[in-house]
Amino acid sequence: MNPFQVVPGSTVKLKDIDPGFKNHQDSQKEAAEEIKQLRSKLRELQELLFAEGRSSLLICLQGMDTGGKDGTINHILGAMNPQGCRVQSFRQPSAHELSHDFLWRIHQAAPARGEVAIFNRSHYEDVLIVRVHNLVPQEVWSRRYDQINAFENSLVEHGTHILKFYLHISKEEQLKRFKKRLDDPTKHWKISEADYKERLYWDDYVAAYEEALSRCSTERAPWFIIPADYKWFRNLAVARIVVEHLEGLNLQQPEPRVDLEQIRREYHAAKEA
Repeated sequence: MNPFQVVPGSTVKLKDIDPGFKNHQDSQKEAAEEIKQLRSKLRELQELLFAEGRSSLLICLQGMDTGGKDGTINHILGAMNPQGCRVQSFRQPSAHELSHDFLWRIHQAAPARGEVAIFNRSHYEDVLIVRVHNLVPQEVWSRRYDQINAFENSLVEHGTHILKFYLHISKEEQLKRFKKRLDDPTKHWKISEADYKERLYWDDYVAAYEEALSRCSTERAPWFIIPADYKWFRNLAVARIVVEHLEGLNLQQPEPRVDLEQIRREYHAAKEA
């Protein structure tokens, strides 16, 4: 089992997990070279997944604001061919979406066979922000953990592999990243008044995440808690896990669907004409 994987049935206490952890065997310089190799391998494996067309991969990214969801997509998952990979963000649900069950819009965004879907935030918002801000009664959101597990299990039974990453940063690191956004004009578009207001609910979010991670990490759809104060280590850890998982699928090049010898004959005939 990966050291960052949440053991099914265990109780997560985020205060016991160091967000500034970095493996003593890794350095930023060495990580950059390994990440380069992992990105190349990831693209190769994704192409096999697409070509084989038998299964799909769903990657869920969650974390506090500035945790690195966008950075992980850009630096690691962005290596994949967009022909078979897409990123889905989930904003505040529309009136039409609210007229259905909370998983309705999520199911529509699930990956098709051969496809990789990356959720930048996900269905877990319905047991996170909804819980923290009392948007629905406790009796409603408290039932959603089992509903999420059943939903994810159904996806797995239909050929979708699921990897879920909680990008774990410290409250101090978040404040530093907010400051960098303020100082960088190219990042001003990311700033909102809610950023600092939401920090007032930090402990409430921690409690909500701990319950989601504890109750919804299963053997079929595991959660990984990734130390994310060091961006380079976050990228390295996520890349290793995704590549290792895809390698474990034993993906194979599909057999050709056409008569290659016939095509070769037609090629030579055309060449000699």
